[in-house]
Amino acid sequence: MSWLELTIRARRREWRFLEGALGQVGALSITLLDAADEPILEPGAGEMPLWSELLVTALFEPQVDRRGLRAVLQDLVYTLDDERFEFRDVADADWTRAWMDQYRPMRFGSRLWVCPSGMELPTDARSDGAPEPVVVALDPGLAFGSGTHPTTALCLEWLDALAARGVLAGRSVLDYGCGSGILAIAAIKLGAALAIGVDNDPQALLASRDNAQRNGVADAALTVLTPEQFAASTHAQEGCDVVLANILAGPLVALEPLLAAATRIGGRIALSGILNEQADEVLAAYGADFEALAVARRDDWVRIASSD
Repeated sequence: MSWLELTIRARRREWRFLEGALGQVGALSITLLDAADEPILEPGAGEMPLWSELLVTALFEPQVDRRGLRAVLQDLVYTLDDERFEFRDVADADWTRAWMDQYRPMRFGSRLWVCPSGMELPTDARSDGAPEPVVVALDPGLAFGSGTHPTTALCLEWLDALAARGVLAGRSVLDYGCGSGILAIAAIKLGAALAIGVDNDPQALLASRDNAQRNGVADAALTVLTPEQFAASTHAQEGCDVVLANILAGPLVALEPLLAAATRIGGRIALSGILNEQADEVLAAYGADFEALAVARRDDWVRIASSD
């Protein structure tokens, strides 16, 4: 089966009118993309910012009349001219499966692997002399965190290094901004006694629970909480041995008092989601409460973490 795809170059002020118009004419799905290379890296809490110029792509049933569709949309959003409409026929596909076909087992550190469900590790993962692999089964989904982004990879490698030195065994771990739950689940599978995942996105909390079940992590080992629930919990009062926050530089700076208080005396912290040019600001914010912070870099991204 094929579909009719319509792409419209739109301006931010047109979006709320265009969104309603596309709904009225029967769009089956709508996707927004940046049309002017204008990344939005740090939206404020509760904000849903848009780019100044958008590529709005909508799918329709293949039999929809193109000329009539354009005419109706121009009637509903009068600022749209003909040059901003582009139609094409697209074949049906299992888009999730297509993405998964490119997603392969990945190793982080000496023995931690992130592997799609049902996929086997490479044969050399269990070769003679190789450490016994620790596998986190994880499929791409709506929540952030599959290990492919440099910030997640840097945090996973840090956890693997802690485990290799025996630092993680029996410890408590806080994953603030848990996304898919990948860091909390990896910490438990590497030997942590318990982990707390905190996120303000309900989808992230749901994904973390689902991924924990997929990995055989019991409810007693992983607790997922909203920021408000965490602030009122005994975990916030007593602190954790290991704290991770893979979010963004602005929120990290704002959260310093909370994350510092949530780290037990002698505990360790890892911060990521930081661009190279933001590292000094984050170091300055955390330097008073944490000594011997080390910086690791990958591509344009930075991890700031306790060093032994």
